[in-house]
Amino acid sequence: MIKILAACGAGVNSSHQIKSALETELNNRGYQVTCDAVMIKDINEEMLSHYDIFAQIANTDLGFNVNIPIVDAGAILYRIPAMAEPVYQSMESAIQSITK
Repeated sequence: MIKILAACGAGVNSSHQIKSALETELNNRGYQVTCDAVMIKDINEEMLSHYDIFAQIANTDLGFNVNIPIVDAGAILYRIPAMAEPVYQSMESAIQSITK
């Protein structure tokens, strides 16, 4: 099971849309994933240590080095398949890089 963390300003809307989209699409592609959605301000090194991939909405300086793959997932929010597909491909590449 691949664990993904999505985060947005309030941890309510955007991150949950990304969570839902990633779980649906990646499961349809045959990956076993679970995604959690949180407020960006709540992320710390200890929290991230429990995840395999960080799906960020915008490039954010968290104040520490992120040691897991980061995928920019904000384009999913436009709900345009042509814009979301590169995000899914990046996510697949990240999954493949950690499962080798």
